[in-house]
Amino acid sequence: MPDKNRIVKPSKKARTVIAEDGTTLTVPSNWDLLAPGDAPLTKLVKSKGPSWLVQVKKGRRLISKGIWSEAEHIQEAQRELEAKRATPEYSKKRKSDLLRKEKKHLEYVQDFYLGVVQFLDFDPKYEKEAQLLAKAVTELATPVGSGTVARTQRIPLTDRARSAVIAWLRHQTTGYDSMKIARVKGRRREVRRDLASQSLNLLDGYRNGSRIVEPCPLQRALENIIKN
Repeated sequence: MPDKNRIVKPSKKARTVIAEDGTTLTVPSNWDLLAPGDAPLTKLVKSKGPSWLVQVKKGRRLISKGIWSEAEHIQEAQRELEAKRATPEYSKKRKSDLLRKEKKHLEYVQDFYLGVVQFLDFDPKYEKEAQLLAKAVTELATPVGSGTVARTQRIPLTDRARSAVIAWLRHQTTGYDSMKIARVKGRRREVRRDLASQSLNLLDGYRNGSRIVEPCPLQRALENIIKN
């Protein structure tokens, strides 16, 4: 019987996983897989005994695919949590938590929008363009669970705003999405770096108040936003 918690990878064979040392482990017959998505339930199941957390790496992120644990522990935790969530006290606290999170999210969205406007630093004659671009970038980057750089707390807001603007411009004003990039280590990073330099140069005209000469890829992108 497994007697310790593990972090494992999924295996192609049913009811088996890959341990951290690369060995294949067979899931005990009395264990079930609890799907991810309910953090309180997962935490409660983990507190009841050993479990195996299934993770896969996607880019730099580790994505949970659920936990294996004793079926009895999962069922017991589900019953306990259902009983707790059925109480008026829980309902009241849940509503309060949701309102608090929504308020915090809206405050962050506003702060991020202002951070983007500050990064753009457009000349006053292009204030309308700055607001439109900042709004588009913010709407794309700030949804909860989006996994974008805007949602990380590891870097300053100014750096998050800069990265979000560059990412938006890369997809909206360059041919990046249709590019065929050689599968050579570092090549995609090199392409993105070159496109980031082009995007920053594109912003310079709006920052110094120069007359924008058509066709301007940013103007076209902003016009598409207005149309849609």
